[in-house]
Amino acid sequence: MTATRITSYVDGADLPGAAGSAPSTNPARLDDVVAEVSLASADQLVTAFRAAATAQKAWAAMPAPVRGKVVAAIGRLVEQNKDALADLVVREVGKPRAEALGEVQEIIDTCDFFLGEGRRLYGHTVPSEMRDKQLFTFRVPVGVAGIITAGNFPVAVPSWYLVPALLCGNTVVWKPAEYSAALGDALTRLFVAGGLPSGVLNTVHADGPTTYDGLSQALSLGLVQKIGFTGSSEVGVRIGELAGRHLQNPCLELGGKNPLVVMPDADLDLAAEGALFSGFGTAGQRCTSLGVAIVHEDVYDAFLSKFVGLVENAPVGDPTGDVVYGPMLSERFLQGFEKWLGEVQPHHAVHGSTGTGRITSANPRKGFRGDPDAGVFAHPAIVTGVRPDDALYRNETFGPLVSVMRFASFDEAVDLANGHGYGLSAAIYTSDPATVFRFRERVSAGMVSVNNSTSGAEAHLPFGGNGKSGNGSRQSGVWVLDQFTRWQSMNWDYAGKLQKAQMDTEEAAGDPGFRL
Repeated sequence: MTATRITSYVDGADLPGAAGSAPSTNPARLDDVVAEVSLASADQLVTAFRAAATAQKAWAAMPAPVRGKVVAAIGRLVEQNKDALADLVVREVGKPRAEALGEVQEIIDTCDFFLGEGRRLYGHTVPSEMRDKQLFTFRVPVGVAGIITAGNFPVAVPSWYLVPALLCGNTVVWKPAEYSAALGDALTRLFVAGGLPSGVLNTVHADGPTTYDGLSQALSLGLVQKIGFTGSSEVGVRIGELAGRHLQNPCLELGGKNPLVVMPDADLDLAAEGALFSGFGTAGQRCTSLGVAIVHEDVYDAFLSKFVGLVENAPVGDPTGDVVYGPMLSERFLQGFEKWLGEVQPHHAVHGSTGTGRITSANPRKGFRGDPDAGVFAHPAIVTGVRPDDALYRNETFGPLVSVMRFASFDEAVDLANGHGYGLSAAIYTSDPATVFRFRERVSAGMVSVNNSTSGAEAHLPFGGNGKSGNGSRQSGVWVLDQFTRWQSMNWDYAGKLQKAQMDTEEAAGDPGFRL
């Protein structure tokens, strides 16, 4: 296939980059260059923020129900282009087609949900403590949002930011991941075709350091009022520090070390199936991927046997075929994963595959589908014998690796579920409702699943984490409106005289000494 030339899209026009170019390659077939990406400079990023700032007032002045109709039009366009966009997800980031279709459906669901919110950006009428006075609250857009997203969910997660931000009357500068630039360009074109005026959505392709520099400059110039970031916890700390220097509260959706607790009364077949999907779907490259299975000692051996059997027989390989997972996102992600494999210690045991690390013809996996030397594929790994002081327990490994630990008491299970400091998603397998609610009360995760996997967000539920997984901000559903609007209050006094709150209030007469 011929590589597409991708440029930034700013103020309604293509903007060739001034900082060189980089290829975006198919991770399942490294000889397939999907796009040549023209990279923007920091100054060009500032230009994009200026365009967004210029367009914001007119966009905010458009009635919210009309903005909702634009969102609806975007949803229908994505629906009509679902197969083509899913094909590009398979090609550029290596997701199996079923996952790719599900990811595109997430955009459609998000648009369908927020269509209605264009008519429900409700404020409140509040009773005053004084006569002839009314109090009101209004949701107002924050202004210009700078959105930075990862490429493991290259179109679904951006839609979680872009759709509500635009619906609320904000304009956006979006920086997709460089390794999913073609998808960033495709999604931008679909959004613009839905009816967005020039400057309302600006997409800039740049590397990480350039993006940080450009964002810092734009903040100093007062061109950014909200930052949204999805990525690693380490980079999220830097983004949070930058935002804090400008008295801003960013929306940070970061990494996870998501636990799956298996109680002694669990359906072990169901738990093993959930662990397979949680841990190895998308090659373990989800923020909600299973990090550590925490299994009661009474069922540890039985669960491990079932889990290892599923992983050993899971089809891996070419994502155009029927596989559990395809390639790593890029060579860079494989290298990062291999560093974590270096943390396997003598007290650990590795299960689940015929090798570890990169899958090649010289390091084969049984039943691999396709040409292992064509792309960036990694063996799945189940690591047992993991302890709380191990690096494999304390860190997100972002790849097809699941640690397994055993516990004796419920308190120990909760301590292990929380002890690593992440708090994104958690799952528990049990048939006891009391255990479910005790776990929900004590686990630190922002999202809890019962007898289901750690992955699987829906468009109308809040999504986000705590601790090293985020700053408590939430995406999706009505909860994300608090990220992209600010509350404004208004009091209207029509008494014809100055009335002073807390000073000119009436008091009802009573008899506090009354007794029966």
